[in-house]
Amino acid sequence: MRLEVCANSFQSAKNAELAGAHRIELCQALDVGGLTPSYGLIKTVLQSIDIQLYVLIRPRSGDFYYSIPEFEQMKTNIRIAKELGCHGIVSGVLNQDCTIDLKRTKQLVDLAKPLPFTFHRAFDCVPNPLQALNDLLELDIDRLLTSGQQDTALQGLPLLKQLKRLANKQMIIMPGSGIDAHNAAAFNNEGFKEIHASASVTLSQVETRFKIPQTVSSLDKIKEILKQISQKN
Repeated sequence: MRLEVCANSFQSAKNAELAGAHRIELCQALDVGGLTPSYGLIKTVLQSIDIQLYVLIRPRSGDFYYSIPEFEQMKTNIRIAKELGCHGIVSGVLNQDCTIDLKRTKQLVDLAKPLPFTFHRAFDCVPNPLQALNDLLELDIDRLLTSGQQDTALQGLPLLKQLKRLANKQMIIMPGSGIDAHNAAAFNNEGFKEIHASASVTLSQVETRFKIPQTVSSLDKIKEILKQISQKN
């Protein structure tokens, strides 16, 4: 099983590599579900780490129905990510009724090529997840990041298992949300190939020198997750 770490900073990305994670999804503003990282952060991380780096393309917090200028911004950011040398794209677009916007998502998938494309947790907002999965299978998407439409992936495990069975080998179903060393093995035991976790801790005021909370992916937490998923079933 492979571990993708959701990294919100240079230090988080570096900790992920040092701990032995297989891939990074780079973003910023985890407190609102993640936003597209800056040009400077992407470039710095790419120059400093050797594991795969996927970049989140999400222009703002809130819903996943975007205006024309917002969608153009997303396309521009995909072009920049490719030019910088990123290894994959994480994104997705919904309609106003929360069904998948097939036309716009296909445009992003095509623009991202030849990079692999992950459809992110916008999927957890769709009203009919099985139909949505069929829609995504038509779009040549490589993987789906989802909590199984629950607060945590462990709670969503019944739907996740159903999605994995239906996707078969056409798409990787990657559970994410609330995954840690205490529950990671459950996904390994169910045959999932990949999981997604931030493995984050909040630094103390002494460490940050300010009263503003700061989170970072923990070297120890990532190592412990990897230890759990490396054990045989």
